[in-house]
Amino acid sequence: MQHLAGRYLLKYLFPDFPNEEILIADTHKPYLPHEQYHFSISHCGNYAAAIVSSGDRAGVDIEQPSEKVARVMHKFMHENDLLFMSNSYLYDRSPLELLTVMWSAKEALFKWFSLGGVDFKEHMQLRSGIEFGQEELLLPFVFKKEEHIHLRVYAKLFEDIVLSWVTTKA
Repeated sequence: MQHLAGRYLLKYLFPDFPNEEILIADTHKPYLPHEQYHFSISHCGNYAAAIVSSGDRAGVDIEQPSEKVARVMHKFMHENDLLFMSNSYLYDRSPLELLTVMWSAKEALFKWFSLGGVDFKEHMQLRSGIEFGQEELLLPFVFKKEEHIHLRVYAKLFEDIVLSWVTTKA
């Protein structure tokens, strides 16, 4: 059902989206062979999310806060991430919610990059503190795989889910 929900969202966002042409890369990322659209799909629990761009790479992720994120934080949280998070003044949020925001943001970046071979701790790091937009958080990242690329990941916290998304343009 989540698979179908993601495909439905693609058509909802762009009615001419060619679902029937979707292929799956070795990295498990779905893509279109002629890159008419760049897109990303995520699902978690009873939720599904999709992002589509006609020009820029895109990544989306949704996560439900869980203790598992806290248990594996040593695998994805760089010292810079911890430093900038501690200076972000998000005191009204639990540490578990903040870790989930970081995990979700890095998952969205991973999907944006789409080529695999990414170390979540070393290749994706906050470059300054988390900022506040009108309704979402803005996470300024530097992606350090082949070159240093500065990107903004947007995140929104709902009652029991975190939604994060990124496109090449900030």
